[in-house]
Amino acid sequence: MKLSKRVSQIKPSPTLAITAKANELKAKGINIISFGAGEPDFDTPDFVKEAAVKALYEGKTKYTPSAGIPELREAIAQKYQKRNNINYKPSEIVVSTGAKMALYEIFAAILDPDDEVIVPAPYWVSYPAQIELCEGKPVYCELSEENGFVLTVDILKKAITEKTKALVLNTPSNPTGAVIPENELKKIGEFCVENHILIISDECYEEFSYGEPHVSIASLSEEIKKITFTVSAFSKSYSMTGWRLGWVAAPEEYVKPIINIQSQTISNPTSFAQYGGIAAIQDEGKFPAMMKKEFQKRRDYIVDRLNSIEGINCNKPEGAFYVFPNIKSFIKGDIKNDIEFASYLLEEAQVAVVPGSAFGKEGYMRLSYATSLENIKEGLNRIEQALRKLF
Repeated sequence: MKLSKRVSQIKPSPTLAITAKANELKAKGINIISFGAGEPDFDTPDFVKEAAVKALYEGKTKYTPSAGIPELREAIAQKYQKRNNINYKPSEIVVSTGAKMALYEIFAAILDPDDEVIVPAPYWVSYPAQIELCEGKPVYCELSEENGFVLTVDILKKAITEKTKALVLNTPSNPTGAVIPENELKKIGEFCVENHILIISDECYEEFSYGEPHVSIASLSEEIKKITFTVSAFSKSYSMTGWRLGWVAAPEEYVKPIINIQSQTISNPTSFAQYGGIAAIQDEGKFPAMMKKEFQKRRDYIVDRLNSIEGINCNKPEGAFYVFPNIKSFIKGDIKNDIEFASYLLEEAQVAVVPGSAFGKEGYMRLSYATSLENIKEGLNRIEQALRKLF
């Protein structure tokens, strides 16, 4: 059987792969501490579960409109008006099976062969793969540790060509936790308006910004809103990763083809999960605020502790729940790259981390602190002991 070229080029998600490997070792009775998966360790709140169970017992188990039930689209639109200062109409919202599917549908809707999409690096692992699946070309603009991995308009300008179709923004960022300041977001948005570049704004970590409050780029002007796809989900904010429920908000001219794509692929998001989503929206951010308070304690601990380990340098992230420390001093001798470094930690310390090269940045590792402080302390103890053997 001969597969298509685009499918043959796609690699499995390295974050899921490292988690799978760690789970294999756990199944063998090995005590693995995993910093791999971007998944909150909190359970989905009961009021969300109860809303979904109620919907099940009420028989809300049939097909729904492709773009999602009207009540959820209305709730998301109200959320944007109240909390993000964006005036989206329900008709400008498409609910999908997670933000990942929403992103794929956006790329499918806007890209023709060889259209270029600017992807700041480090990047979330699925952006390049999805762009390539839709026959576009990811073009990377390199972000630096020295300025906290923050995208600026000056960095963006260097990556633009006549084939540039869109820019992917991810703030707060996975994997670095970087947050783009409002003044820089405005410059980026205005530049994209002037140069007719679409903005795909992945805001899945919008509830976890530890300094200045999160700012949606679409809120900064009506002109910027007209070229922006605002993407978010319940997965991180309400610890609903397995529910597969996210959305995209955009002008109706872009929403209509996305709905058409969705109707011909997934049909609709899961019916009863959508009622859980309504309950989450009605919470108005109280549950994620509780998680954020705990994540901030973990962030402060993990950053201080990593920086106390000889050979590691770690920026303090302003958002999300990841750290992205520099481990280049350990890439020497038998350890030739960060993939081998991650393998060493898994074998020697029984600790799972994701190599930075998975995110387009060799010489780093990503650790998720969406795990208990007890696990973080034990994991860092093991890492420190393992690294001492390398000096």
